[in-house]
Amino acid sequence: MALEKFEGWTFYQPCPIPDDIQSVLAVNEQPSCAFKTIRDAAVFTNYRLIIRDSQGLTGKKVEMYSIPYSSINMWSTENAGKMLDINAELELWTRAGHFKINIGPKIDIRALDQLISNCVFQ
Repeated sequence: MALEKFEGWTFYQPCPIPDDIQSVLAVNEQPSCAFKTIRDAAVFTNYRLIIRDSQGLTGKKVEMYSIPYSSINMWSTENAGKMLDINAELELWTRAGHFKINIGPKIDIRALDQLISNCVFQ
């Protein structure tokens, strides 16, 4: 897996949970919230973060990445600055590597930090 694909990902704003996410959920796994990405969505469940990546011109080819909370060793959040720095940042250090995700101004970074805390420590 090429982890560099995650450099530059941006979660823009909350969005509805995609209908087709049910087909990839484990028994007793429940989606809790979703965020719009450039062409698709990132979904937080009670077990993991799922990032959907529509590909190609039509977007019919979909690649899904799964980051189980149990693999997260450490994370950091950074709130946005003022004028030129409009995005916050979420960084995840996992057994698979380091992921850096930009968080748009329509998302409360501290609420996202609390969501990850609740999921990792459950």
